[in-house]
Amino acid sequence: MEWQKVMERGERAGVSSSSDGGDGVDVVKEMVDVIETVGLYVGYRRTQRKECLNLVRRLKLLVPLLEEIKEIDHHKLSSSEGLKTSLVNLKKALLGAKKLLKKCGCGSKIYLAMESEAVMSSFHAVYDHLNQALDDLQYDELGISVEVKEQVELTRMQLKRAKRRTDTQDIELAMDMMVVFSKKDDRNADSAILERLASKLELHTISDLKAEEVAVRKLVKQRGVQNAESIQQIKDFLGKFRHIAGVDETIVLDGPISSKSLQKCQSLLIPHEFLCPITLEIMVDPVIVASGQTYERESIQKWLNSNHRTCPKTGQILDHLSLAPNFALRNLILQWCEKNKYELPKKDSCLRFSAELIEEISFLVQNLSSHEFEVRREAVMNIRMLAKENPGNRILIANYGGIPPLVQLLSYQDSKIQEHAVTALLNLSIDETNKRLVAREGAIPAIIEILQNGTDEARENSAAALFSLSMLDENKVLIGALKGIRPLVYLLQNGTVRGKKDAATALFNLSLNQTNKSRAIKAGIIPALLCLLEENNLGMIDEALSILLLLASHPEGRNEIGRLSFIETVVGIIRNGTPKNKECAASVLLELGLNNSSIILAALQYGVYEHLAELTKNGTNRAQRKANSLLQHMSKYEHLP
Repeated sequence: MEWQKVMERGERAGVSSSSDGGDGVDVVKEMVDVIETVGLYVGYRRTQRKECLNLVRRLKLLVPLLEEIKEIDHHKLSSSEGLKTSLVNLKKALLGAKKLLKKCGCGSKIYLAMESEAVMSSFHAVYDHLNQALDDLQYDELGISVEVKEQVELTRMQLKRAKRRTDTQDIELAMDMMVVFSKKDDRNADSAILERLASKLELHTISDLKAEEVAVRKLVKQRGVQNAESIQQIKDFLGKFRHIAGVDETIVLDGPISSKSLQKCQSLLIPHEFLCPITLEIMVDPVIVASGQTYERESIQKWLNSNHRTCPKTGQILDHLSLAPNFALRNLILQWCEKNKYELPKKDSCLRFSAELIEEISFLVQNLSSHEFEVRREAVMNIRMLAKENPGNRILIANYGGIPPLVQLLSYQDSKIQEHAVTALLNLSIDETNKRLVAREGAIPAIIEILQNGTDEARENSAAALFSLSMLDENKVLIGALKGIRPLVYLLQNGTVRGKKDAATALFNLSLNQTNKSRAIKAGIIPALLCLLEENNLGMIDEALSILLLLASHPEGRNEIGRLSFIETVVGIIRNGTPKNKECAASVLLELGLNNSSIILAALQYGVYEHLAELTKNGTNRAQRKANSLLQHMSKYEHLP
């Protein structure tokens, strides 16, 4: 809504993207209006926020220039075609910047994250246009002061530096999205990845999700996404985010209105206070939360079970999670239904923390410390299953003190109890708060010990647990310092298929830390990753290349990769891999080639040029950009065919 108000203000101020005519004074006034309008923009998407704010700041530096031009003789501006042309070109460049900023402020968050590199290319194009337009201005003829010319030169230098800056893509975000796209099995870590993505993309409240659906539908309507696969991916993502937020409904992106929305039209006849703020449906079992707001019990319980601790309507942090029946409102609803012959919908049994569940969890937590082996074994096994079932159980188990005894059981002599304990902690660690609690209780050294010496399943789940815990930056550092990387590399080399996948995911996350990159390289991760590239049946080429891309940004990693027969392998992937394989391989080759000309020459000898040319035509969007960058870089060499 704020964006709409700002845009309306800009249009009222006479800023029109279609008007290129008018005299010089009018053009200058319009440019000032453009800069003032973008200065009011707020709420940029998180994936592009820094770039947007920097661009706005640079545009504001041009205001003194425009103010001086406004003071120039009106006849002089109108009579000189050269001056008018240069000013119109600058205006076009500013309007291009405005359009891009608007896209990053009210466009689909999922789409902008998926196409972050393409959006960055758009920023670079804007920088080029602005630089060219500023270069074409006739400063002496305009009589611009020395101080303002120096400020313009500063702006141009900043624009050039911004374009030269290396890719600032959030690799962690990109990896998370790739993992979600490629998931073929529902492993416990998926919920944690989705929750982290929802947080990074700021899609964790009901209002966020509704605004995103509007943005996506607008994107599809305007044909902003031509690729049917991309549309489906956006739809799948939106559905997953709705699910973890407790909002389950069919998403229709290409129709005028969803069937769910049509059903809700009946609710216009129902008193507003009888409708649940989440579902907009009449309430059958209204309950009051700590903020004083009333919701349908089932809907708010789903919200709370998805690890939310705020009131959906007000955003207020809830002091407690208790739900109090709103008997007064329920009686009013029943009276209204009877008077209007309205039949209340039948609801499934409501989700809630029953007294029986609380009693069961409390009993099991106590039994974790029992002196009897069988009692302990059964308790830890049941805790493991309960922690897997839903977010509410994870909260209850932690609240009733389940984490400390589970950490103690990691060092228990029986291997099956160790296996159950580490898996229970993995399930519990999906909850963000529990990640800190598990690490604080000293679980990481014991998990690393099981990773080295436990059963196959225990080792797999230990790797998955380290991945889940490593989502917190402080835990990345701790796991690396406690020598957890070397056993993960060993599992990557020698584990089961699932073990290799869990190890790869954990190692990617840990390698986001610069010190851990060096540890992983010294532990032999690069030869292990190259082996994965040769084993097509594992289906782990994308994961291996994504980790190699991270390591290629480290000097030790570049040297290690350069000494191995990696280039021939990566060229082979660009030639014969899947579309995603080719995209990842081109990304790695570009990262290596920009830092080492001999790698580019070697790739050319292996015939990469024609495969890159093909990739620029038929690859994914990202693959096309990487291939074009590589070809542009290769054009500096005389060895081209």
